[in-house]
Amino acid sequence: MNIEMTHIEKSFGSNEVLKDVSFELKEGEVHALMGENGAGKSTLMNILTGLHKKDSGLIKINGSEIIYDNPKEAENNGVSFIHQEMITWPEMKVIDNMFMGKELTSKFSWLNMAKMKKKASNILSELEVNIPLNKTMKALSVGEQQLIEIAKTLMNNAEVIIMDEPTAALTDSEIKVLFRIIRKLKTSGVSIVYISHRMEEIFEICDRVTVMRDGLSIETNLIENTSEKEIVKQMVGRDIDDFYPSQDNRTDDVLLELDNISTDKIKDISFKLHSGEILGFSGLMGAGRTEIARAIFGMDTVQDGNFYLEGKKVNLTSPTNAKSYGIGFLTENRKEEGLILDFSVKDNIALTSLGEFSKYGWINTREEEDFVDLLIKRLTVKTESRYLPVKSLSGGNQQKVVFAKWIGSGTRILILDEPTRGVDVGAKREIYNLMNELTERGVGIIMISSDLPEVINISNRVCVVHEGRIAGIVEGTDINEEKIMTLATGGK
Repeated sequence: MNIEMTHIEKSFGSNEVLKDVSFELKEGEVHALMGENGAGKSTLMNILTGLHKKDSGLIKINGSEIIYDNPKEAENNGVSFIHQEMITWPEMKVIDNMFMGKELTSKFSWLNMAKMKKKASNILSELEVNIPLNKTMKALSVGEQQLIEIAKTLMNNAEVIIMDEPTAALTDSEIKVLFRIIRKLKTSGVSIVYISHRMEEIFEICDRVTVMRDGLSIETNLIENTSEKEIVKQMVGRDIDDFYPSQDNRTDDVLLELDNISTDKIKDISFKLHSGEILGFSGLMGAGRTEIARAIFGMDTVQDGNFYLEGKKVNLTSPTNAKSYGIGFLTENRKEEGLILDFSVKDNIALTSLGEFSKYGWINTREEEDFVDLLIKRLTVKTESRYLPVKSLSGGNQQKVVFAKWIGSGTRILILDEPTRGVDVGAKREIYNLMNELTERGVGIIMISSDLPEVINISNRVCVVHEGRIAGIVEGTDINEEKIMTLATGGK
C-alpha cells in the first residue's frame, strides 16, 4: 500500500497544529516519523486514520483519494494504529482484550473460544511471548500490555501499521523480537510508520525518516543519507551538543541503605544510595526493578530486612510514610499512578505540598498559585494555563508535571521509574539537566530505565537486577553494555 499525504493542514480552534505537511509511505518500507512532543506527528496519523478531519490537503492511497470516516473504517481497509497510550480493558482477560469487537463465533452465534485461543496463541508464539491468555490485563506489566497491543494488530492482516513509541516499555530482548517481526512484515509488503524518540532504533530498523517541527514537515531522507546529529538539529531547530550531560556530584554521605530487603517479589536486596548520586537500575523486564522501588516507597509489604535513612533505622510502611521521610516516586505508569488526568496542572503539582500553604484546613490560594507558577516556569512546562486539565498536555509535559510535584515537596530521595519513556529528545535533555541540578543540591536519585544508553551515560553506579536479586553493582569503566547485559541475563 502506497500513501501520499500532501499539503495537510489542521487547527484546533486558534491553535494551528499542522501547516502544509506532506508525508509519503511506500509499500514495504519502514518510515520513521520523528519530532518533539507537540510537533504534530500523532495528529497527522490521526488524520490518516479518520480520528480527526483535515482542514485542507489531499490523502491518496494507491493513487486514489481516500478519506476515512473513523479509525474502524481505516482498520477494516488495512490501516491500523498502535497508540502510545494503550487501549485496554484492565479487568478483562488477555484473550478478551485481543478479540474485543472481533469475536469469533460458531453455530447459533456462540463464542468459538477454542478457535480464538488457537489464533491468539499462534500470534503470541510468533512474537515469542509467553503470556497466559486467562490473565487479566491489569496483572501484566506495561511492556507485556504493549506486546498484546502489537499482537492484536497483527491479527488484523494490516497492510499499513502505525507504531507510536512501540518500544517505550520493552526490554532489549523484547525489542529484538519486535524488530524481527517488523522485518518479516516488511518482506511481505506491509508498510510501517515508526514513531519513536529512540534514535538508535531509527537507524537500525527504518528505511527513511521524516522530521516534523512545530507542525511542519521539515525534511525526508534515506536513513543512510542522514545522521543522528542532523536529525536532532532538524527536530529542535538547533545543535544539541553532549546529549548526555556529565555530572559527578556524589558524596560519601549515605542517604539511604537497604539491608537484605525481601518482599514476595524480591530477595535480599542490599545497596547504598549516596547524596548527590544517580544510582541506575538495569535488568530485563520482570527482573524486579520496579518492585524494589515499590518496597522503598512503602507500596509493597516488606517481609524481611531493614531500611536506614542517613544511618537511622526506619520503617517504610506506606507511601504517606515514605513521603514524610522525604522520598518521592515518579512511577513508570504516569497516567494511572502519577497523575490525576482530569485535574488541572495546578492541582497535580500542588497535590504533594498542600501542607506548605494551608493553615487550619484553609489553602492560601495566592501562595499556592505562586508556588505552581514558579515550578511551571522552572521546568518549562508548556501549558496555556495552570488551570488546564493535565490530560491536555503532551507526554513530555505531563512528565514534567510529575517532576514538579515531587521537587516542590522538598524530596531528598527521588525514585524515577522510566523517567524519559515516551519523551522527545529535547525534553529528555531537559530532564537530564534537571536531574543534575537536583544532585548538585544533594538529592539522591534512583533511576530505573530500560534505555541502556541512558543508564550507561547518566548513572554514577548501576545496580543490575536478575530474577528478583541484585546480580551486581558496577561503576567506572565497568558501566558498559556487555557487563550490564551479562549480569542481567544471569551471567557472571
